[in-house]
Amino acid sequence: MPHQNLLADILRSVLQIDIKFDEDTLLLGAIPEFDSMAVISVITELEEQLGIQIDDDEISADVFETFGQLHTFIQQKQAA
Repeated sequence: MPHQNLLADILRSVLQIDIKFDEDTLLLGAIPEFDSMAVISVITELEEQLGIQIDDDEISADVFETFGQLHTFIQQKQAA
């Protein structure tokens, strides 16, 4: 799915890492580069590139636990 590729590209760019992401790839707490500042940068990139708005109360550690959970969250935002 194109959004998975875009999400992976955004994560690689923001985190400045070169890894392959799949649904089960752990993010927050598992990738040292993925800290609170990286979360903000990822959200900003997603909003700009996908034209979605992510409210502060929608941001939780659960959303950023795995690549698959973040991808599902993005799909739900776009469907809304």
